[in-house]
Amino acid sequence: LSRRLTYGVATAYALLGAVLFLWPTALAPVFAWNVTPFMAMTIGGWCLGNAWLAWISARRWTWGLVYSALGYLWLFGFLQAAVVIAFAAKLRLGHPVAWAYLAALALNVLCGLVGVAEIVRARPAAPASGGPVRPLQRATVWAFVVFVGFLALYGLVAPVGAVGTNGGIFPEVMSPFTLRSFAAFYLALALAAGPLVRERSLAVLLHHAFASYGLIVAITAAALFFLPLFDFAHRPGGLVYLGAYFLVGVPLIPAFFRLGTGAPAASDAA
Repeated sequence: LSRRLTYGVATAYALLGAVLFLWPTALAPVFAWNVTPFMAMTIGGWCLGNAWLAWISARRWTWGLVYSALGYLWLFGFLQAAVVIAFAAKLRLGHPVAWAYLAALALNVLCGLVGVAEIVRARPAAPASGGPVRPLQRATVWAFVVFVGFLALYGLVAPVGAVGTNGGIFPEVMSPFTLRSFAAFYLALALAAGPLVRERSLAVLLHHAFASYGLIVAITAAALFFLPLFDFAHRPGGLVYLGAYFLVGVPLIPAFFRLGTGAPAASDAA
């Protein structure tokens, strides 16, 4: 059931992400809350990235390999649902795309609840496999957790208009609803990567990076599509937003070619 739900989440996010990503200008005015086209396309990027992560994790479906990636997926659903509940009065439900977002989120939450219940019931082992994690790789995970965790916590507590929220990093002013949604996304990323700082298996790190790579690609593509919104000369903080995705994404490409993506050789061949 848990695996089928994970495939279902992948399908739901793929469909929702595709329409938001391809038609952000048309759908932004009718989305579940007040967003700009860039924000709508970025949220579509989250969904497409989640779809890839859910699908590849369900396909490989070995707890010791995919636990951190599934942890992100479940946390994303729980935290985004909490944001929706907190801002329920701001929801706009007059268009099917708004209901589609809530439906995908509800399925994500159900998937997480079933997954957690299955872990409690079955207590699956997570044996280390593959090569060892080297000190530099572990340090990279630490840096990711600290940096993304800081962004998440700041986004959760910072008022609108605070440093970085008024177009200083993301090139547009965010409403409280959008700001907390972004913070919830980053918090899910940081919390899910947290256990990896003690992970001994390089295969787990590689799978987590490979499963998360769709997020990097889709969000970066959205930023490049709306690149004219960035004013790097007067608001250089935009370089932090865009540069962070390149800083993480570009070095991973040669790493995947050199070390693999974390899957057993037979799975990669299939």
